[in-house]
Amino acid sequence: MMMTAMEQMLHSMETSVKLQHQARAERRAEEAAREKQEFQEKLMRAATSQIEIDGMASKIKGAEDAVRRDQLIGFMMAGM
Repeated sequence: MMMTAMEQMLHSMETSVKLQHQARAERRAEEAAREKQEFQEKLMRAATSQIEIDGMASKIKGAEDAVRRDQLIGFMMAGM
């Protein structure tokens, strides 16, 4: 089956358009993967920050509890 020059040109154009669409799709997929990775990294940083904040809050609460305990012991000892 021989292709005419016009058929060859149309086939070539169709192939070119398909390749362009494929390249665009691949770029979109790469960009989506990069954005997903960046989002996951942000989530990890946020989780780490939350853990650090929770640790600091716990430490402060422990210090406040120790002060209250010491004050209570001081009041009890003064009352004796």
